[in-house]
Amino acid sequence: MGTDQKPEQSIYSNEYASSIIKENLRLDGHLGFSIKPDAITPPISKPSDSLTQTVKINKESQISSQDITHKELGLFEYSEPESAVANKIVENYLNSKNKEPGGHCLNVSKRRFEKAYEDVYGHSVYEDLPDSMATSYYSTKEAFNFLYVSASGTHEGWLSLPIGYRGKGSAGAIAYAGMGTLVNCLEIWSGNLRPGAMMQVWKHRLDYEKVVMGIKDKDFDPFGHSFIFMGYVRDEKNEIIGIRIADQGYQSYRPLLPNDYEVWWAVNLSI
Repeated sequence: MGTDQKPEQSIYSNEYASSIIKENLRLDGHLGFSIKPDAITPPISKPSDSLTQTVKINKESQISSQDITHKELGLFEYSEPESAVANKIVENYLNSKNKEPGGHCLNVSKRRFEKAYEDVYGHSVYEDLPDSMATSYYSTKEAFNFLYVSASGTHEGWLSLPIGYRGKGSAGAIAYAGMGTLVNCLEIWSGNLRPGAMMQVWKHRLDYEKVVMGIKDKDFDPFGHSFIFMGYVRDEKNEIIGIRIADQGYQSYRPLLPNDYEVWWAVNLSI
């Protein structure tokens, strides 16, 4: 798009712009489009939106997941991931002394994924993204990042990304990169997830559908969450009743239940 054309208005606020522009278009927030269609713009900032919610941890009163391990008194099932990166994500989390760092869920999940990838392969995941991810608007890195943060907008850049991966957050970005297999809601609750799977959920299906199709309403405030699957919680009949997750502390203190969100997506890693 030429520089003489008018920019698209962002659907999100500008509050966190300076904090998320890092490492040559490395995106760690929930982003929209503003300033220029090919530029990075900041996340929505309303605290009710868990996708970008900043969680401040009260060390004295929090209900903590600090002591969760894969042998947590049989409360959830644990199996060895079939991916070196997934295995490293789980290992890093279980060995971490700060399982609830606070901050934005996207930042935390992305850091955990990138750190595990670098631990396994010795370099950044961006070095291994396929050239086929690039569009006429975005490089491979930009395409990966915009999908990861569900950077919905009406600019053609967002619409140039494949519709089958939009709105699926980390799951969509990683699957589009050929680094894992998408897992839908039915498959998730049928027991098909492996520990270390990356997940994106949306509280309301309508929000998810709007994100996928792109919307420029500046008041649009979707409620979503990004986290990592750790294991299933089963009842005495061995039926799945919940999942254990790793996030920034927003919900990792308890198992998530099927009715917590209307839209569930995940990716089982293959790397």
